[in-house]
Amino acid sequence: MSIFDKQTPDSGEMHDILCKLDNVDIVHIVSSSILPDTIYCQDRDEFVIVLEGEAILQIKKQEVCLRKGEHIFIKAFTEHRLLKCKNSTHWLAVYVKN
Repeated sequence: MSIFDKQTPDSGEMHDILCKLDNVDIVHIVSSSILPDTIYCQDRDEFVIVLEGEAILQIKKQEVCLRKGEHIFIKAFTEHRLLKCKNSTHWLAVYVKN
């Protein structure tokens, strides 16, 4: 099954762990266009790349637009949130705990 066959949730996001190691998680995320207003501040570094779709994130009060093929690295303990997302945006996230 292709990751692009995953159903888009009616709201929020769907997370599918593709690989879990001691300090690394590789996760496929599918986002809907209806998002909760959630501020994230995780205890691990996060690298994300948009595989399909586009999104606007807020990182340290700065807006960042990511389109298909674009990526960003978010250092651990950095506040960020997803402001807007095209329905059925697919992400690949790599979380690394130091």
